[in-house]
Amino acid sequence: MGFVLLALGLVLIAEGLVYALAPSLVERLLEMLRTLTEEQRRNAGLAALALGLILVWLGFQLGL
Repeated sequence: MGFVLLALGLVLIAEGLVYALAPSLVERLLEMLRTLTEEQRRNAGLAALALGLILVWLGFQLGL
């Protein structure tokens, strides 16, 4: 349970920093996402999921 809270906290920190430091960048990103097809958005989500799993796995392997 502790790892879940840690992961959630790190995500919220990263999201908060993006919104606080570059809100116009977030709006441009959302506009760009609207131009993508549903399949392209799904593939981007799956790629992000795979990258996240790899990073978590590497963290565990390194003992972090």
